[in-house]
Amino acid sequence: MTFAAHTGPRLLDSLQEKYSRQILFAGIGEEGQQRLLASSAVIVGCGAIGAAAAGLLVRAGVGRVRILDRDFVESSNLQRQSLFDEDDARSAIPKAVAAERKLRSINSSGAVEGLVSDLNPRNAEELLTGFDLILDGTDNFETRFLINDFAVHAARPWIYAAAVASYGVTMTIRPGLTPCLACLLESSSNGHGLEDTCDTIGVLGPIVNLIASLEVAEALKLLSGRSDALHNRLISSDVWTGHFQSVRVAQNPSCRACVRREFSYLEGQVQPHITLCGRDSVQIHERNRSLDLSALRNKLAPTVSDVRCNEFLLCFRADIYQMTVFADGRAILKGTKDPALARSLYARYIGS
Repeated sequence: MTFAAHTGPRLLDSLQEKYSRQILFAGIGEEGQQRLLASSAVIVGCGAIGAAAAGLLVRAGVGRVRILDRDFVESSNLQRQSLFDEDDARSAIPKAVAAERKLRSINSSGAVEGLVSDLNPRNAEELLTGFDLILDGTDNFETRFLINDFAVHAARPWIYAAAVASYGVTMTIRPGLTPCLACLLESSSNGHGLEDTCDTIGVLGPIVNLIASLEVAEALKLLSGRSDALHNRLISSDVWTGHFQSVRVAQNPSCRACVRREFSYLEGQVQPHITLCGRDSVQIHERNRSLDLSALRNKLAPTVSDVRCNEFLLCFRADIYQMTVFADGRAILKGTKDPALARSLYARYIGS
């Protein structure tokens, strides 16, 4: 994998000052900073880890950053998701939109793009192609295995990162040079995955910021042309117990993805999990559907409660359930894990 080379003989004076403390660090220097300014990264998911990672990348001067997220800001996010505030939660702003606004105000010299989108096998190539590096900010392993399939297939590096409660893990994956996520998690029940979720056992802010920092440190090594500094290890930490571990992961000689090159997640052969981190909910995918949210709000107002609408989504409460509907027809139903019930309520209020 060849990363973008630096452009021009030296940094502009204004950028030299902005990144002066980073340039003074011997591992980066002026040449490394030039490479960062010419580099690009895509972050999948803008929850706690994704938001922290996005902030660090943009502040470091990564030239182009794309943020993908399917969700919106809620008050329960604010304890750990550093790019959002109470106004974002009150307005139910999509996380990708709120992140783009905040990051543009932090560093106007880079290109930041927030996309309200749900990564899936049909759009993975469109959304992930053209970036030097992919970073994990997701909340489920189905999406991580999809990213891994795409990365291995496209020979694109990516960084796995996850956290729950006070524990987190991260590992840099360079297809053709290192083991992949399938090597780590599909070969055996080795305990390196995180089966619990924020919804079941909670999460502390310090662990997500630690894991995001470790993830971005690896990203800066790659994007600045210092791959020789990569540690090539799985790093795990528990900020409550003080336990920290660094282990080498061996490639699985029969790995589905990086050895046999069977990309079941990328090919859409694996049904996605329906429970999202942080809520008891079901996501409904509607393809090739466009909704007039204002018209839908007027239609539903007499029969539902707590109706809120903006240009991105419509939220309302029906009995004990809360539904959030996006303009592309996708919806998140909070209050159940039953897909049949979710589909029934969707048909009742949105249409079949």
